[in-house]
Amino acid sequence: MPRPTVHRTPFGSAHGTGTGLWTLDSGTGVRAEVLTYGASLHRLTVPDTAGTAASVVRSLATIDDYTGKHPYFGAVVGRYANRIAHGRFSLDGATHHIPANDRGHALHGGPDGFHTKVWDATGDSTDTTASVRLTLHSPDGDMGFPGALDVTVTYTLDTTGALAVDYASVTDRATVVNLTNHAYFDLAGRDDVLGHRLEVDADTYLPVDGDGIPLGPPAGVRGTAFDLTAARVLGERLALDDEQLRLAGGFDHCWVLREPGAGPVGGLRRAARLTAPGEARVLEVWTTEPGIQVYTANRLDGSFTDADGRRQERHGAVCLETQHLPDSPNRPDQPSTVLRPGGTARSRTEMRFPHLGL
Repeated sequence: MPRPTVHRTPFGSAHGTGTGLWTLDSGTGVRAEVLTYGASLHRLTVPDTAGTAASVVRSLATIDDYTGKHPYFGAVVGRYANRIAHGRFSLDGATHHIPANDRGHALHGGPDGFHTKVWDATGDSTDTTASVRLTLHSPDGDMGFPGALDVTVTYTLDTTGALAVDYASVTDRATVVNLTNHAYFDLAGRDDVLGHRLEVDADTYLPVDGDGIPLGPPAGVRGTAFDLTAARVLGERLALDDEQLRLAGGFDHCWVLREPGAGPVGGLRRAARLTAPGEARVLEVWTTEPGIQVYTANRLDGSFTDADGRRQERHGAVCLETQHLPDSPNRPDQPSTVLRPGGTARSRTEMRFPHLGL
């Protein structure tokens, strides 16, 4: 079996700093390309059941496209993924203000979050894996967050074709941390993903108001458009008459995952299974995180062209963002996102492709 490989090529300059494109090749047909800009998953090339290879994530063509305004294509978002209501939270008696960048609220760490940074990177390979380790220092007060934070994100591709993303953060002062990857998945390369089937391993989700802020505690999915406990065709779900769908223009909600129970050692549990029409490709997302935000690209409007020259239209992809729950810093009933000195915030998410049979 061929040994996995990793190599770097230049990818232009951002904010006066050179950026790199790291290519991880499994040696068994799957290839991941990672940018140092935003620690972004640029491409993830996966064969289908007939052996035809294509990228299953939407991406942009040039560094100028990435440094311009875009909806987080493939980026690692933080310091806090998802929304913090009114860009404000209190921690240890002090109130912190994050710049509002989404309808009066802070989204994905604010306007100059981790998706706008050039990360340092080093690559490595073994007989069974190829990896790139990206690091970023976020100073005390960055986007209003307290504490100097050092973040490591490691992408590891193995010979089964699985891509793991490991996150680790340490701080010198109490802060909040919630990291995820914002890849836009499209397993078939069509104009939209409405024919894909999606299953989410969750019995509850968080209803939201018109700004995407959770209304209260989790609600049951049974009998609603949000019941994805069995695989459902996305287009059929999104066509249902549901007030929550109308508010968001589709899915832009966090499902609360079931507890691991008898799952694998290490706390990983399956979060979601996405299947292309005809089952040509299948993606399973496994994670240690308590939630997954499903976003059906409701705000794409054709103003972006991807690296393959395709216009990015509404419902042209689906994001499966493993994370803690939105607005957790203001909701003590939710799993805590507080990180204190001496501790490490860790999480792991894996993208597996069972149709490959590797």
